Amino acid sequence: MDPALLRERELFQKRALSTPAVEKRPAASDSGSHKKKKPKVDKESSSGSKNSSESANGNLNSKASSGYKFGCLAKIVNYMKTRHQNGDTHFLTLDEILDETKLLDISLKQKQWLMTEALVNNPKIEVRDGTYGFKPKYNLKDKKALLRLLDKHDQLGLGGVLLDDVEEGLPNAAKAIKALGDQIVFVTRPDKKKILFYNDKHCQFGVDEEFQKLWRSVPVDSIDEEKIEEYLKKQGISSMQETGPKKVMPVQKRKKQSGQRKRQFKTHNNHLAGVLEDYSDGVPAKK
Repeated sequence: MDPALLRERELFQKRALSTPAVEKRPAASDSGSHKKKKPKVDKESSSGSKNSSESANGNLNSKASSGYKFGCLAKIVNYMKTRHQNGDTHFLTLDEILDETKLLDISLKQKQWLMTEALVNNPKIEVRDGTYGFKPKYNLKDKKALLRLLDKHDQLGLGGVLLDDVEEGLPNAAKAIKALGDQIVFVTRPDKKKILFYNDKHCQFGVDEEFQKLWRSVPVDSIDEEKIEEYLKKQGISSMQETGPKKVMPVQKRKKQSGQRKRQFKTHNNHLAGVLEDYSDGVPAKK
């Protein structure tokens, strides 16, 4: 071969190697175009739903926390009442109460709420130098204190004392009431609640049959309770106020008026009564 052609061939190969070749990629196939596009989510709607869900969660959390707080308070009050009825009347600190009621997992905020608001303002809890005890309606130590209370109510005309109040304030109340025997009298109200009265044996005396007949012969059926109470007050005698539940009188329904009222229409042009003619049946005949 001609040496000149060989040199040109070598020069061409060197130039081809020195210049980089760019390869074009094939166009994307139709299968790629069928890929699902992700829908665009409206930022405002997503942010609004997020805020509403957060507010709903906040309300649920606040209700749950308030319910848990008052549940702890009720548990503490019931525990203090039970230990008082069992004879444990000494006061306890809040840490001791939480330990005995197994409420050690409450937060510092809830503990502060119990110390500053809940227990201090509770009518059944008494606070004394940072300690807490149960506060019954009648603080009775023993059966003698109960008998003195009933005797005082009898002398002042206050009536009896609810058995629930006695059991709340007297430790081991059932044992004390049983020991008093016939010194007290039980009366059951219409609502099934029992009331204790002092049985004053000095008032137990015999009455002659003649006086009993005179007593029973006095008619009081035509006199209502208000007139009897008014008469007793004039004689200087006080009557015991009723402590039982009041009877609710049924509401009387108004009777509907039978028959409808006739509607009255206002008439006009009364001054033309003799001039106007009625054409409802057609044109009247000529007179």
